[in-house]
Amino acid sequence: MVKRAFALICLSLGLPVGPLPAAGFPQAEISNGLIRAKLHLPDAEKGYYRATRFDWSGVIASLQYQGHNYFGQWFERYDPKLHDAIMGPVEEFLTNGNTALGYDEAKAGGTFIRIGVGVLRKPEEPQFRRFNTYEIVDPGTWTVHTAKDAVEFVQEVTDPASGYAYLYRKTVRLVKNKPQLILEHRLKNTGRKPIETDVYNHNFFVIDAQPSGPDFTIKFPFEARATDDLGNLAEVRGNQLTYLQELGKGQRVFTELKGFGESAKDYDFRVENRKTGAGVRVISDRPLSKVIFWSIRTVLSPEAYIKMRIEPGREFDWRISYEFYTLPAPGT
Repeated sequence: MVKRAFALICLSLGLPVGPLPAAGFPQAEISNGLIRAKLHLPDAEKGYYRATRFDWSGVIASLQYQGHNYFGQWFERYDPKLHDAIMGPVEEFLTNGNTALGYDEAKAGGTFIRIGVGVLRKPEEPQFRRFNTYEIVDPGTWTVHTAKDAVEFVQEVTDPASGYAYLYRKTVRLVKNKPQLILEHRLKNTGRKPIETDVYNHNFFVIDAQPSGPDFTIKFPFEARATDDLGNLAEVRGNQLTYLQELGKGQRVFTELKGFGESAKDYDFRVENRKTGAGVRVISDRPLSKVIFWSIRTVLSPEAYIKMRIEPGREFDWRISYEFYTLPAPGT
C-alpha cells in the first residue's frame, strides 16, 4: 500500500517511479546502524551500468538516513549501456577538458582509456563524444571486497598499445556511529606515460523524490558567480544557489560557478530541502579545479572537479565525505 501511494505521488510530480527491479544485477548493501545504502557492483556481463562515461564503481542506488532517501532513479529510460543511466555519487574522468586518456593520440581503430571503465576502441570520428558508449576492448580486472559497512573496489587496466595503465582503488565506507559516508580513492600510474586528468563527482541527488524547485538551497563557502544566464529558473546570490520556480519537464538549470580559491576548504557545499528537512554536506581534501551546477526536474547535481597529474610509478589519492543531517523544524 505504501509503495503504491509513493508511486502515485511520483507519477503526479512527473518523477521516475523508482529503481528498476534488481533483475540479477550484482549488488551489495551496507549499514552502520544510522545509514543504510544499496550499491550496484561492476560487472562487464551483468552489471547495472555498462556504458563508458562514468566510473563503474560506487554506484549507489539508494541511501537512507532518518527516513530520508538521498539517491535514486532520476531518468525515464533505462539501458545498461546508456551513458547516464546511473545513480548516486558517481565520477567521470576527463582529459584536456573534454576528452579521454590517450584518445587524441590514438588513430581510428586504435585504443584509449576511460578510467574506471577500461580500454575502449576509437572509431572513425571527428572528435571525442563524451556521451557516446564506445566499444569496450578490455574492462580490466575488477576485484570487489564487501563488509557490513564498506565496499572496496579495485580495478587494474593495462593498454600496451597506448602506453597507459593504472591501478584504481575506491572504497565506499560508512563511518562508525556517524551519519557520514566517505569515498576514498587512490589512482596509481602503472604505465609508461603520465596520467593527466580531471575527475568530478556528478552526485545526482534525488532527495526524497522532491522536484527541483524553491524548497532546495545549495550553499557554498565562497561568494559564487554564475557564468551562464539562469533566466527565471534560478539565481546565484552571495554563497547560495536557489530556484525561482519549480522546474517543469524539459527545463534545466546549467552554469559554471566561479569564486572559489586554491584551498581545499572551498570544496565544501550543502544541499538542503526545507520541505522534507533533509540536508547533506559534501567536503573533500583536495582543492577545486572547476565547479558546474546542473539540474533538471528530477535531480540536482553540484559537480566539483579535481585536477591531477600522475607520473609513471606514482599515485594520487583523494577523499570525498558526505555528512547527512536533518534541518530544525520551522519555528524551532
